[in-house]
Amino acid sequence: MTSADNANRSFGHLEQAKYLEQAVDLATQNVGQGGGPFGAVVVTPDGRVHAGVNRVTRDNDPTAHAEVVAIRAAAAATADFDLSGSVLYASCEPCPMCLASALWARIGRVYFAADRHGAAAAGFDDALFYDYFSGATPELMPVTRDDIPTSDVPFQTWRAFDSRKEY
Repeated sequence: MTSADNANRSFGHLEQAKYLEQAVDLATQNVGQGGGPFGAVVVTPDGRVHAGVNRVTRDNDPTAHAEVVAIRAAAAATADFDLSGSVLYASCEPCPMCLASALWARIGRVYFAADRHGAAAAGFDDALFYDYFSGATPELMPVTRDDIPTSDVPFQTWRAFDSRKEY
């Protein structure tokens, strides 16, 4: 590895640490404001930073996790649902919903500080969700397909709609 490679690697690590610290700071501040101990930032390719904090209890919205809030902010600010090339920095390991949201947003990379075990020790145990998606606890919430004659109509309508925006 050349000294230029080491310098670039060092710079990348410093940049990652900077944004992870920002996410951790947001999480810590959010606790004092009545929110959960989670913060996240999305950095878009143009260098803009879009912050989010856990707003579940404040907004009575179970989907308002910090990562989702940051993704929503980035998408709104860029006027685009496709956040390709963006990076998500989270104060804690993203739960399955947040990870899926990052995938749907086409975020290119995710970095996190604390892991799911640290969150569990603080009372935020997502193990049940990881178990569910691995098939270990399907009884948690049965999901059943019920075919009806019009099941495919929304997709037929979509395919026929000339003004659709592909995603």
